Amino acid sequence: MFLRKSYCIVFFIALFVSGCQNSEEPVKEKSTYTTWSSYLGGPDRNHFSTLSQITKENVDRLKIAWRYEAPDYGQMQMNPIVVDTILYGVTAALRVVALQAETGKEIWRYGDSLQIWHSTSRGVSYWEEGEDKRILFTKGPELFALNAITGKPITEFGVNGKVDMHIGMSETAKDKFVISNTPGTIFEDLIIMPLRVSEDVGAAPGNIMAFNIKTGNLEWVFHTIPLSGEAGNETWEDKNPLVGAANNWAGMAVDEARGIIYVPTGSAAPDFYGGIRKGSNLFANCLLALDAKTGRRLWHFQFTHHDIWDRDPPAPPNLITITRNGKKIPAVAQVTKQGYVYVFHRETGDPLFDIDEVPVPASSLKGERSWETQPFPVSPKPFARQSSELTENDVNPYSKNQDSLKAILNNADKRIYAPPSLKPVLLFPGYDGAAEWGGASADPEDGILYVNSNEMPWIMEMEENKPAPEDLPYGESVYQKYCAVCHQKDRGGMAASGFPSLINIGDKLSKEELLNQIKLGKGMMIGFPQLTSIEKEGLISFLMDEDDKKEVGSNLPASEDIPYKHKGYNKFLTSDGLPAISPPWGTLHAIDLNSGEFIWSVPFGDTPELKEQGYPTTGTENYGGAVVTENGLLFIGATKDGYFRVFDKHNGKVLWEFKLPAAAFATPAMYQVNGKQYIAIACGGEKLGTEKGNQIVAFSLE
Repeated sequence: MFLRKSYCIVFFIALFVSGCQNSEEPVKEKSTYTTWSSYLGGPDRNHFSTLSQITKENVDRLKIAWRYEAPDYGQMQMNPIVVDTILYGVTAALRVVALQAETGKEIWRYGDSLQIWHSTSRGVSYWEEGEDKRILFTKGPELFALNAITGKPITEFGVNGKVDMHIGMSETAKDKFVISNTPGTIFEDLIIMPLRVSEDVGAAPGNIMAFNIKTGNLEWVFHTIPLSGEAGNETWEDKNPLVGAANNWAGMAVDEARGIIYVPTGSAAPDFYGGIRKGSNLFANCLLALDAKTGRRLWHFQFTHHDIWDRDPPAPPNLITITRNGKKIPAVAQVTKQGYVYVFHRETGDPLFDIDEVPVPASSLKGERSWETQPFPVSPKPFARQSSELTENDVNPYSKNQDSLKAILNNADKRIYAPPSLKPVLLFPGYDGAAEWGGASADPEDGILYVNSNEMPWIMEMEENKPAPEDLPYGESVYQKYCAVCHQKDRGGMAASGFPSLINIGDKLSKEELLNQIKLGKGMMIGFPQLTSIEKEGLISFLMDEDDKKEVGSNLPASEDIPYKHKGYNKFLTSDGLPAISPPWGTLHAIDLNSGEFIWSVPFGDTPELKEQGYPTTGTENYGGAVVTENGLLFIGATKDGYFRVFDKHNGKVLWEFKLPAAAFATPAMYQVNGKQYIAIACGGEKLGTEKGNQIVAFSLE
């Protein structure tokens, strides 16, 4: 039985809206969408272009125009930007490069003399005022400003060209892990920064912070975990110092005309057990609409109350216009890991499709109090299958171990929003979602949304958080506390889930390199700067299999102040390493948000070993977004199979495909130089067990 509409979750400041009563969407010049000078193509994050030299009729004539080989290899999630004739991007080791957009020739590179980092980055931000042109990017907790023409630091920005983003946090968070994977959002002279922090006990709070681009000064802070006296503070019943996060890591969109920034926020930490943060936990898992100049909250909507599934919005929202009864309505659409699309009036926060609060299962874990209901949009329907739909008939038909897979499927809790338990729960869509950080693309004026989706099932399970045995070697106890959840207790890792084996790690890395990764992180692994020197020494000794690793020591790490912990990120796979459920395992959709109806849905990507046996297209895991054009094309890499494809945006038909030098887990950029249209994409591979690459590749018509 439906309990109530969740409109009460939306807060609206009437005074602000009274100054914005013209709900008609401002008419934008077509030239707005011929450049790619901002992350995902523009502040509306629509991945959209009106460039039209490449058409359905000539797309099969696309050829590589140039290649740039970066000095380092590995995953590149970055979406390049192009300003005038210069393309800016970030390599796998966070070197910033400026290339001639017409030839790929390097103009400058920033980072050779600095400590090399290995955290993924989705790109840079650009700002200009007259002749003052700046590139802003991050390494670790520091925000840098570079001269866009020379690549030299802007020394008047912060301290010698950089600002430590801890500056907007409390003293207790100064030594905690804070980085930014996603470019900051520019509004006038401000850059509003997304943050990536830990997801475990003791994480930093996910404050939304705006910095002055000219000086580096902190201009405003919005506390996503409200302080005493701030609205929303009452939704956190336990004021536990071990609670943090509710950060924006996925990026933001900004309506420059209205001065509103739209910020999707992440889960509260710790993930999976919320017994020390009872309540609905505002403003975690929300879409926040803030005054971009001041950070003042205008309205919000919470997608998941008291999140214990890591169901945070994975991408920036899309600012679009939809049509109802002949009237244009400014809208903001947010895709989610669950496979839902939520659509709101951009000014008021009113849902443009009904949203029902639906009862969901209660937790059985001691001390946990899961929320009684969760908000489900009535329309559009989900763009990914849901766990409750699966039966044993949905087991992978190509698997050799169907009986064991059916047993696992039948034994798992498949209810939607089944809470974490000591028994297996089927999390589907999985941890990374249906929608992921690549996000959706859209024609901003016709209200059509295009989104690629994963259909990878995972098994979620908790265990009691018992203290380490007293006779456990010290370094091993540190490992079990911080590393085993991903790399397994035996250090064997889970390659299929993206967590490599650490056995014989000393054959690959020196002590210094290993220490660097422990402090700074690598790829999607967070860093652990908070570890004491004794903990770091013990951990390295254990990982390097040194003789003294057997020493027990007296300074064992303290056990966490929670009764349960997550058992790890385990994909539900066949004995051959394929998803344990039937295809499609990756999909691509066109959704009409004027009506809520789907225009088309197709499998996205192939499984080479099955294709060679003559099986139909299966779809595959995919990370990275698309570029959609006004003249009917959709360009996308993203798939594990390593292809770059062009689809007909009207029907989902593949028009062209090209095998890339490495898989491109990134969103392409479309631009024009000297009258010629190009599309460039970063090919770094590495993710999902694919081969590493180091190229940025640009295509144009021959």
